[in-house]
Amino acid sequence: MSAQERRSSITLASIYGLRMLGLFLILPVFAIYTSTLPGGSDQFLVGLALGIYGLTQAALQIPFGLASDRFGRKPVMMFGLVIFAIGSFMAGTAHTLDGIIVGRAVQGAGAISAAISAMIADSTRDENRTKAMAIVGMTIGMSFIVSLIAAPLLYHLIGVPGMFILTGVLAVLAIAVIKWVVPDMPMTTHAKERHASAPRDSVFTPALLRLHFSIFVVNFTQVAMFVVVPVALVQNAGIAVQQHWMVYLPVTLGSFLVAVPGIIWAESRGHMRPVFIGAVALMTLTMLGFAFDYTRPVPLIAALFSFFVAFNLMEALIPSLVSRTAPPARKGLALGIYNTAQSLGLFAGGALGGWIAKAWSGEGVFLACAALSLVWLFVAWSVQPPPKSAH
Repeated sequence: MSAQERRSSITLASIYGLRMLGLFLILPVFAIYTSTLPGGSDQFLVGLALGIYGLTQAALQIPFGLASDRFGRKPVMMFGLVIFAIGSFMAGTAHTLDGIIVGRAVQGAGAISAAISAMIADSTRDENRTKAMAIVGMTIGMSFIVSLIAAPLLYHLIGVPGMFILTGVLAVLAIAVIKWVVPDMPMTTHAKERHASAPRDSVFTPALLRLHFSIFVVNFTQVAMFVVVPVALVQNAGIAVQQHWMVYLPVTLGSFLVAVPGIIWAESRGHMRPVFIGAVALMTLTMLGFAFDYTRPVPLIAALFSFFVAFNLMEALIPSLVSRTAPPARKGLALGIYNTAQSLGLFAGGALGGWIAKAWSGEGVFLACAALSLVWLFVAWSVQPPPKSAH
């Protein structure tokens, strides 16, 4: 990667990571905090407060992606961050659960993920796009780990309201990063070409729909799994909540070391399809492994490791394939649909995962994820990466 490609990828990935941090940071402590609020014992409202972020994200990803095609990536990203910051401050100053729900909905309304992904695609050559998306994927993974490690400490120091305020301040700083640090890059095509070529329905090709389904399953599985795993670490592995970072940190770092060579092999040797299908198969086997033996510490942690290997591979491969498969004139729209599927996966995974765990059991959650992954394996079998020179 050139110096400019590295600079663009790292700075844009950091902004993407901030968005995901806004989703993840409160997860380990939110239920504890809401128990002190009026109506905080209503589990449906607590779940709604957590999930509505992803729901409003899903609703607005496509409009923001279209807007980035028409008005440019940077203006749309800065506008979205303003909305995100306003929602963060609203949630931070709310004194009721209803007020936090409104703030979280406004946070999610700053749906800039599609614009960020499109600008990363604009800023990198085709042969380096998977590397750039790998940086984004690792940033998302690290955002999740940082949230698990930092949330208990921040909760003790500044509480959940302070965490919301901190997220808003970071969003304001991110606007400055976009303005003065992220390199200005021309979009792939000019405005006339964007609207004269590539029919609107070209973003709904079977190839793209398979990839959108893939990211939905990845994020569904991620959130649904973590309805059960933290409790299992406490009850079955005997690890206190404040020590969970001692599991997550080595597991995720180790999984990066395994996943990165796979990403490089897929890109540089032209083995994208077998690596992709292999990662889907690994995800399926991991969910089955969880279902049949997550009550013992060693199998539980081993399955967690293999999950993160598959997760890191997919977080790099899927967005790269979407950006390469999408028509250049509709790249922002295609990535908007992709991010919509991603947000819906986060929302559905939390809502359905919690419902299944409550109605049946933890094993039921993992078996549901395994069944969905089997469907995904059937769908993924037809994935065919486009030639590098296609766009």
